[in-house]
Amino acid sequence: MKLSVVVPAFNEERLLEESLRHIDAGLEVFRRRGWSTELVVCDNNSTDRTAAIARAAGAVVAFEPVNQIGRARNTGAAKASGDWLVFIDADSHPSAALFEDLALAMESGRCIGGGATIALPGTRAYVRAWAALWNTLSRSVKWAAGSFLFCQAAAFRAVGGFSEELYASEEIDLSRRLKRRGRFVILHRHPLATSGRKAELYTWREHFSFLIRTLASGGRTLRRRDACSIWYDGRR
Repeated sequence: MKLSVVVPAFNEERLLEESLRHIDAGLEVFRRRGWSTELVVCDNNSTDRTAAIARAAGAVVAFEPVNQIGRARNTGAAKASGDWLVFIDADSHPSAALFEDLALAMESGRCIGGGATIALPGTRAYVRAWAALWNTLSRSVKWAAGSFLFCQAAAFRAVGGFSEELYASEEIDLSRRLKRRGRFVILHRHPLATSGRKAELYTWREHFSFLIRTLASGGRTLRRRDACSIWYDGRR
């Protein structure tokens, strides 16, 4: 069996190297089991050293000129040759324990894919409360966070991958489509440590305004890049 980890990255020179170190250490869990592994970084039109850092870490580097997270993940997946795909964001630090749970889920033969709960270390109390609320929702309705989503490669391709019509919430859309094809699980014993920088870079008013606009439009704002500025205005 072969596992491919796909990391989309736009101007992530500050955080990427450490994230790739955590991912590579976690992949030892699979190598000890006799799996082949590969790391694919999709450089999403970066203007910094993102691609160079990825190559130095031994990653296969794909290039996607259009800044869109779903498109970047799809471009990375097109370069991947694994039987299973894991999408991990460039500002996340998965633990070896999380990879152990991931391996067990894949080897069980009882799921088509899934995600993981998240932790935002070092953030304020209200941000951690938001993460706890998301984790409850994620486990209840089986929606994967975009920072960590895994699935059988064949299933990913059968459903058409991430929607390139969406500029946000593409991970929820993919979770829904994968659930129609098989069991979808949310790993929760060892949450993914990921960055809470969006909570630091954007005010609660900006987040609340985006939520209200999305609800009021019936989700149509998710199909407009200009309406999803929290993900695309370049703040790092």
